Amino acid sequence: MKTRNNPVRLAVSYLLLLIIAVVSIYPVLWIFLSSLRPGAALFSERLWPEAYTLSHYGELFNNPSFMYGRWYMNTLKIAFFTMIFSTLMVTLGMYALSRFRFRGRKTILSTMLILGMFPSFMSMIAIYIILLQIKLLDTHAALILVYSSGAVLGGFIVKGFFDTIPRSLDEAARIDGASHLRVFTSIILPLSKPMLTYVALTSFTGAWMDFIFARLVLRTKENWTLAVGMWDLVNRYQDSNFTMFAAGAVLIAIPITLLFVFLQRFLVQGLTSGASKG
Repeated sequence: MKTRNNPVRLAVSYLLLLIIAVVSIYPVLWIFLSSLRPGAALFSERLWPEAYTLSHYGELFNNPSFMYGRWYMNTLKIAFFTMIFSTLMVTLGMYALSRFRFRGRKTILSTMLILGMFPSFMSMIAIYIILLQIKLLDTHAALILVYSSGAVLGGFIVKGFFDTIPRSLDEAARIDGASHLRVFTSIILPLSKPMLTYVALTSFTGAWMDFIFARLVLRTKENWTLAVGMWDLVNRYQDSNFTMFAAGAVLIAIPITLLFVFLQRFLVQGLTSGASKG
């Protein structure tokens, strides 16, 4: 108790928290204020602009060279369907591995663990060739398919969560005549809301922010995602219009920020529950 109430330790803790807060908030605030600053210059002598404008936001959607609105909808579509399919596949797959004992189960778990240790960059060439052969290059379906399939390899935290749910609940329902599907939908899913929220959020943000694989697969400008489009904006127009890039970056952060704000409580519960063992 003496150590916990030590004023020096408390002051150091608050100081560290203050430094972390400033380091985290300042870049976001700088980008946001830059998006409202007139002109296109990167450098400014002061943080707060002398005048404010929303013209950069309007130019993003009105300039035919950028196609920002189309890239936004493309990314939203890919992230949404990836979230749905990833959550479905991870939940069903990890439930089967957690609740059922069948031949090859340990081999599947070991294979998933080993494959998860390798960086995703190693498989890009092979995935590219497969997508080329099945004629899915330059399509959004290719990204959704790869993102959703790859999410299963990271499903061990979901399996750990299912392992903490007592099997006595399943057995009691089975004695009462419930099928495996009824047990899954009526018992396991309601108890897994925090974990489902965690899987959905991470799947959405992963697809929303990915650049490397989207840049590899998507070739035509009409099919680009926001990450690829903004990279092209920086690559071609950074020296001439940085403030417009800042406006685009602010709009990109809005969907993820809203998701985290509304689902933060469930996300924290999912992380802590999945880390514990029963």
